[in-house]
Amino acid sequence: MPDISLTMIVLLCVGALAAGWIDAVVGGGGLLLLPVLLLGLPANTPAAHALGTNKAVAIVGTTGAAVTYARKAPVDVRTAVRIGLAALAGSSAGAFFAAGMSTEVLKPVIMVVLLGVAAFVILRPAFGTAPATGPATRRRTLAAIGLAGLGIGFYDGLIGPGTGTFLVLALTAVLHLDLVTASATAKIVNCCTNAGALATFAWQGAVLWQLAALMAVFNLAGGTLGAHTALKKGSGFVRIVLLTVVFALVGNLAYEQWIA
Repeated sequence: MPDISLTMIVLLCVGALAAGWIDAVVGGGGLLLLPVLLLGLPANTPAAHALGTNKAVAIVGTTGAAVTYARKAPVDVRTAVRIGLAALAGSSAGAFFAAGMSTEVLKPVIMVVLLGVAAFVILRPAFGTAPATGPATRRRTLAAIGLAGLGIGFYDGLIGPGTGTFLVLALTAVLHLDLVTASATAKIVNCCTNAGALATFAWQGAVLWQLAALMAVFNLAGGTLGAHTALKKGSGFVRIVLLTVVFALVGNLAYEQWIA
């Protein structure tokens, strides 16, 4: 456990709660969780430890959200698991490459990812509002396995932030799912990507387990609550919250990178 003040621990836990809620509803909880860890951990903490701790926290909230969705949303579990297994392999490979990355490299990359997600959400406000078109064809399923599984899985292990959102966008575009069903499917896939990356980080000794366990309790509560919110209210309100968080984090990271 690194030397962190009580105030910062409280802020990290609040961040984990909010990240779990956002991740369950629209994906992208890592857009909040990883930057919060990068800002909250001591400056000399290796980037790999922030990434590994992020995975240990996120997998708990993601699993809670996946269970909630699976009980109430029309999820094709078989397709989700097939994509998830490919994502597990991809995230494991990505995590190996992440070990040598520094925080100073990660922050600009995360800012670019954040701005890209924000631009997409603003320019495509109606994306994913149409009902699902029925069972996916074999070609679309294979495309989803390649893009959402191997491709986004590799990105999740390498960097991570935005994986849930990217999965929702990819699954909606490739499989023609509505946004809520895509979110539900993404949670199952995301469980696999988190598991693959976490196993690699744990093997490398890059997880702060005590801090992760504490934050995971709050992330689980946020993830379960967020899944219920998505099932009841849809994504309109969450888009506003997501954009607010995205721009706030870009400002924070830009200040830390170039001004502080």
